[in-house]
Amino acid sequence: MDNQAAPGVASPLPPLSGLLPAEIVESCSLDKSFQGKQIFKWIARGADSFGLMTDLSASLRSHLAKSFRVRSSTIGERLADGDGTVKIALALADGNVVECVLLVDSEGRKTACLSSQVGCPMGCVFCRTGQLGFARNLEASEIVDQFLVLNAEFGPLQNIVFMGMGEPLLNLDAVRKAIAILTHADGLGLSRRRITLSTSGLVEGIRDLADNGPDVRLAVSLTAADPAVRTPLMPITRSNPLPELREALLYYQEKTKDRITLEAVLIGGVNTAPGDVDALRAFIDGLQVTMNLIPWNRVPGMDFKEPTRQELEDFESMLEEKGIQFTQRARRGRGVSGACGQLGTVLKKKSPA
Repeated sequence: MDNQAAPGVASPLPPLSGLLPAEIVESCSLDKSFQGKQIFKWIARGADSFGLMTDLSASLRSHLAKSFRVRSSTIGERLADGDGTVKIALALADGNVVECVLLVDSEGRKTACLSSQVGCPMGCVFCRTGQLGFARNLEASEIVDQFLVLNAEFGPLQNIVFMGMGEPLLNLDAVRKAIAILTHADGLGLSRRRITLSTSGLVEGIRDLADNGPDVRLAVSLTAADPAVRTPLMPITRSNPLPELREALLYYQEKTKDRITLEAVLIGGVNTAPGDVDALRAFIDGLQVTMNLIPWNRVPGMDFKEPTRQELEDFESMLEEKGIQFTQRARRGRGVSGACGQLGTVLKKKSPA
């Protein structure tokens, strides 16, 4: 690779993976606009070296290699689970590390789970990433790089979920830029309707998304609709109360006409009682939603319990009685701490060579 920074060593060379074609032309002072499209297409195809861009002149490739990087990050640890999940740690130029995950469902469909921040400031007590603390927002290039790495090795991938490390609505400018790059017709050309953004419930961010896009699918990590239950689990409830969150979702639905996914991390003995279902029913009144049930995944050092099979069945029966639509997320990636709530967990198990 050309002039990629060693992990932990900041590179003075700017990356091009976070730029659109016209921006590449301007940043690289190119004589011809089509050269920006050429470079953009090569990056989208997975080229991590200017030397691979064979339809560019040798002199231009040499100039680019001396002045720019293709990507802003390098591949670190790689962990593979038997269910097809792969978690990859990317080393950033400043020494930070961020994780992305390849998810494969029972029908073989592949999804990239991307991170938007290093760590997370939300502090959800059942989530490993939330307990790491917050380092910084990711740049657009660092978000795009995650998809490029996964797509180059396991693609083509059609689906993206912003459900990795961090709160995407706190880094919305960079997320918007990354989505613009990944959906650009001269590059990967992904459909925005195959991209899901998951938030812990930032009211102003949801309204901003409704007003200014991008037009992607919205998922909200609700977990509980009773403030007495949700607040200790998700401290964001104090600054973004459930009534205000509900009004923001109604506003989003009115503006976009889209169905919203409400995610509920189910914790044994914590949020699976009849009263929790009653609170959910009241919260979703007037909303077009589907509940995505996520049995809590064990994290070392946390005292929570996974819900029992009977507990899950009883909870689902109560949802059915209340007329609440739901799906249950398949539990994949737990062998490499790549499942929901586990990112940032240090493991020694490595993938086969």
